[in-house]
Amino acid sequence: MEKGTLVEFRVQGDRRLGVVDRPDGKTRWFVVDERGQSHSLAPRQLTYTVNGETYKPSDIAQFSEQVKPYLDPSSLEVAWELLVEDGETVTPSQMANLLFSQSEPPYCYAAHCLLSEDKLYFKQKGEAYEPRSAAQVAERKHQIEVEAQKAKGQQEFLARVEQALKGEAVEWQRQDRQRLEALEKYASLVADIVRTGVNSDSLARAYPPPAPVLETMNMLGRSGTPLAAFQLLIDLGWWGPHENLFLRRSSIPVQFPNKVLEVAQQRLDFPPTDLDTNRLDLTHLKVYTIDDESTTEIDDGLSWEVLLDGQERLWVHIADPTRWLMPEDELDLEARKRGSTVYLPTGMIPMFPEVLATGPMSLVQGKICYSLSFGIVLDETGAVEDYCIHASLMKPTYRLTYEDVDEMLELGVEAEPEIAAIANWAKKRKTWRYNQGAISINMPEAMIKVKGDDVTIDILDDSSSRQLVAEMMILAGEVAARYGQTHNIPLPFRGQPQPELPPEEELLLLPAGFVRACAMRRCMPKSEMSITPVRHAGLGLDTYTQATSPIRRYSDLLTHFQLKAHLRGEDLPFSAEQLKEVMMTVTTTTQEVTMVERQTNRYYALEYLRRHPEQIWQITVLMWLREDSNLALILLEDLGLQLPMAFRRTVNLGEQLLVKVSLADPQKDMIQFQEIIYQEAAL
Repeated sequence: MEKGTLVEFRVQGDRRLGVVDRPDGKTRWFVVDERGQSHSLAPRQLTYTVNGETYKPSDIAQFSEQVKPYLDPSSLEVAWELLVEDGETVTPSQMANLLFSQSEPPYCYAAHCLLSEDKLYFKQKGEAYEPRSAAQVAERKHQIEVEAQKAKGQQEFLARVEQALKGEAVEWQRQDRQRLEALEKYASLVADIVRTGVNSDSLARAYPPPAPVLETMNMLGRSGTPLAAFQLLIDLGWWGPHENLFLRRSSIPVQFPNKVLEVAQQRLDFPPTDLDTNRLDLTHLKVYTIDDESTTEIDDGLSWEVLLDGQERLWVHIADPTRWLMPEDELDLEARKRGSTVYLPTGMIPMFPEVLATGPMSLVQGKICYSLSFGIVLDETGAVEDYCIHASLMKPTYRLTYEDVDEMLELGVEAEPEIAAIANWAKKRKTWRYNQGAISINMPEAMIKVKGDDVTIDILDDSSSRQLVAEMMILAGEVAARYGQTHNIPLPFRGQPQPELPPEEELLLLPAGFVRACAMRRCMPKSEMSITPVRHAGLGLDTYTQATSPIRRYSDLLTHFQLKAHLRGEDLPFSAEQLKEVMMTVTTTTQEVTMVERQTNRYYALEYLRRHPEQIWQITVLMWLREDSNLALILLEDLGLQLPMAFRRTVNLGEQLLVKVSLADPQKDMIQFQEIIYQEAAL
């Protein structure tokens, strides 16, 4: 190669021109570019040689200016149309003649630049270029258009992201939503950090991000971890900082399918024929519904009457949702899939569409309602002496809160003697059950509520009114189970094996109160479901089923389906085997619901404590989790929360101490307390 030859080479992918200066060894050449920089190049690094003239580095700029007017990529289309039919290859000099009718060096180099950059019409073949077929060009055009649209979409997405990050309102597009939903799915893995204790980077290695997620995170300059995806969704305002990942990771449906909502509205607009044509008219009875003020699904009411022979009869009226649906229809199958209403601090996810659940299914004050009513006569000890069950019509007289009833009982309101009578029978029932072996374990229970950004925790008070309602619900459950047992009806019976409690002398060694109750609770076996009657040791009943929340618990709905069919003299909708199969499915679902409720409550308990770092709490040491490392379960008495705490000194069970929070991280499920010694607390 002669000194002064103009050549093209590339530096980090950029096209550059230079002039050959001198050899560098046997095979390489020093080439000087227009900036005066020298480069040692091997022949394979040279991508084009300008033949016919010699140049100086100072000539390069002028040469480039001569080439520039001819670098129009659209001119290749005309050449391709002329060459495609024969399919012959073409060199840069031949292309220069074809395009410009010139073959001087600037024209040939311009042709080389066009051909080497072209990705549409020609492909390189050795030193020449071959025209692509018409089909190949059409496909390449389509690919280029798709890539251009994708690039445009990415730029528009980035612009909307910038808006969102500034806190501006954004109208996300369909393609954006697909990206964000993929991020949602990946970010929900953060829940596994809580469940397993694995850190985010390890989780990312175990579950690498899918390609769309990785592309989005790379585009935005963020790491591809679940925690980073979670934070991005919060930064964009797509998620709130307390997004319920436990719920997202579950199979619990949050919304109802449109088809189910349509069916619910149809049932409301065009009520189906009532199969219970001989409903007992109980609209003459005074009926009290007693619930929390926030309750919207009202599924039970209570009455009391004196019979002609002087006996007293209690009535437990239960909402009758089966009036509005049939086994295996859309509403039933959707309720079965859900298993129960989900109760979270942030609100509830109903088992039935609200238009029905809080409307005609509920026992609404002042309206004639459909119900399944249990009429029960107790003997003086509180045992069931006689009972009847009827599909009925009733009219709730008063909607009361627990606080209302407590006040009425305390003041002895003479205008409502029914309340006092029901409370009296509830006490007798409780005494009777404990005489039958019922086990009482009283531990404070936290009620956590989230409204807007406020988190509150109250202790669920075991008041007289709550005990009254609980006893009446247990009574109805016993009567429903007795009826099923007497008539050999398969029902979702609920039982609990007899616990093996510690010997009394061992219990007496433990501090009385919460510590002793906690020790007994540990010995209580899980309740179990059966299609045949089984004893419930905890309640002190030989047979029991849940029948009082059919709007909120699917197993209760099953009890209603079975009982009502038998009362009508019809075949049972579920055989023993069918019922068993359905119960297995529902039990799995409700276990998941319980887990999500528990995890969500714990999250907000830790969030509440995180917000009160200076608050001093009185605690009771309940039990050892790992005594060798001083890790105990403690009870925060003012909140009803039971949480772990590692002590730095020896403490005793039942000891009451003062602590405050040193670390609370609900996202990582971490809580740490520090003990406050008396002198510090006094300051």
